[in-house]
Amino acid sequence: MHKKVLFCATVDNHFKAFHLPYLKWFKEQGWEVHVAASGTMDLPYVDKKYNIPIQRSPFNKMNLGAYKELKNIIEQNQFKIIHCHTPVGGVITRLAARKARKHGTRVLYTAHGFHFCKGAPLTNWLLYYPIERLLSRFTDCLITINKEDFTLVKEHRFKPELIKHVHGVGVNTEIFKPVEEKLRNNYRKMSGYNPNDFLMFYAAEFNKNKNHKLLLESLALIKDEIPNAKLLLAGAGTQMQECKDIAIRIGVQDMVDFLGYRNDIEMLLKMSDIAVASSLREGLPVNVMEAMACGLPVVASDNRGHRELIKNNKNGFLIENDSVKFSNAIKILARNDDFKSELGLQGRNDILARYSVNRVLEEKSNIYRCYMEEMEGILWAVH
Repeated sequence: MHKKVLFCATVDNHFKAFHLPYLKWFKEQGWEVHVAASGTMDLPYVDKKYNIPIQRSPFNKMNLGAYKELKNIIEQNQFKIIHCHTPVGGVITRLAARKARKHGTRVLYTAHGFHFCKGAPLTNWLLYYPIERLLSRFTDCLITINKEDFTLVKEHRFKPELIKHVHGVGVNTEIFKPVEEKLRNNYRKMSGYNPNDFLMFYAAEFNKNKNHKLLLESLALIKDEIPNAKLLLAGAGTQMQECKDIAIRIGVQDMVDFLGYRNDIEMLLKMSDIAVASSLREGLPVNVMEAMACGLPVVASDNRGHRELIKNNKNGFLIENDSVKFSNAIKILARNDDFKSELGLQGRNDILARYSVNRVLEEKSNIYRCYMEEMEGILWAVH
């Protein structure tokens, strides 16, 4: 029987953004690759794609239909391995795969940052914690991407068959890398910026968690001392207009560019001086890792995912949710090019050491191979 793997998530863009190297790896091993998620996006390395109406809200009634549809797909295809991602996608998939597990299917779940964590609202603990703890019993391998989540799973005695920690989803360090000053300035000219502008970059959806207000308030505090500062905000979302209104109200609208959704993040990073990150909660943020890979120091809010990556005065600054302290860190980097370059170089080295896509692929393929070898052993015993 042909070996099949199923990848599941809430939306299909999740795979385009984070998991193509792993889909490709399975194809190279001779496996048939299936993907189930909401959306009609064409994905490379995929033999069969299912548009399942999974909704981000756990209370949406459409998720019941998504569960039934996914359960039917799993029972029809006899997958050897199922790897699910995202909170709601992970819940629905593990429920739908319970019967298949009894017949030998192995179910893996990557937690891309639990919604319950130190400092999270009580409602997050009341809603997400019992669900994740219960569903760990239907999980062969629970994969965490930061040490805090790994420790939490251990201490709270979750019950998967196996718990593993990997270093995120990986960054392509051949694409995201520093550039020479001439190319950097060419990128700036193409985008309407001057060589001496101090460009700060943040790529994030405009929502409450990403906390753009902190950046705007910090910019207001440096506008007189660093008049050449520009804040570049890439992304879309429900709170964009509110942020635009805030920028006007505090007088920084001429120093902020709301770029909308962009597919040229690589260029925007390479022409920037530093990256900023203001979110309240993160698992292990790809936007920060990509910035570090490009040699940018990062000024970031102090949360679980940022702590995993940023070390104060080594590759950037970790700052509590305080615009005065955040602006002070920005001013240090704006006034000291040598220090800025030193921190950026260290950040690049940190990504190469642990977070490059090749490193993470090695970690994840070792997990996959455990189950592949198990399958081979079963087939050998049968024959």
